[in-house]
Amino acid sequence: MKVNKKINNKVIKILSVVITIYWVVFGAFFLFNGVEKLFYPLRYKTEILSKTEYYDLDKSLVFSLVKAESNFNSKAVSKKGAKGLMQITDKTAEYVASLLEATNYDIFDVETNLNFGCFYLKYLIEKFNDEDLAVVAYNAGEGNVRLWLNTEKYSNDKKTLKDIPYSETKEYYNKIKNLRKKYKKLYFHILDK
Repeated sequence: MKVNKKINNKVIKILSVVITIYWVVFGAFFLFNGVEKLFYPLRYKTEILSKTEYYDLDKSLVFSLVKAESNFNSKAVSKKGAKGLMQITDKTAEYVASLLEATNYDIFDVETNLNFGCFYLKYLIEKFNDEDLAVVAYNAGEGNVRLWLNTEKYSNDKKTLKDIPYSETKEYYNKIKNLRKKYKKLYFHILDK
């Protein structure tokens, strides 16, 4: 009877240690993911998912753009005058409004900003037939990307860029790439649907 009690006590101690280790490891993992989600949120989730669905855009791309452009601040204004969640310039807003036949719009309105930004992103993807080039053009402008594609120094085939001449745009492109990886990792269950 004493032998059984000793064995039971050892089994209970071993199980306690195993369970403690399990909870420490997995608890830390879930806690870390929870903390990461504070830095990489899904703010305006309903609105963004609606626009990505409507324009058939990659969800992680749009969340990454909004994060990089405004950090989800709908009232953000850049030094260059870009406005709102997707940081749309007045010139781009006027162009998109003309294509959408929109009048009396408020670029700071979340729905309007996301609609214009997603429309413009889709337009760039279709123009260049490439998401990466669309991201570069979203930052540097469509005209610059066309110029770079037609310059041997930056493109061998006039379809892809081997180099991005603007350091700010190169950093932006890499930032979007990294943000997409992060968003896909943290929210695969939502963004891969």
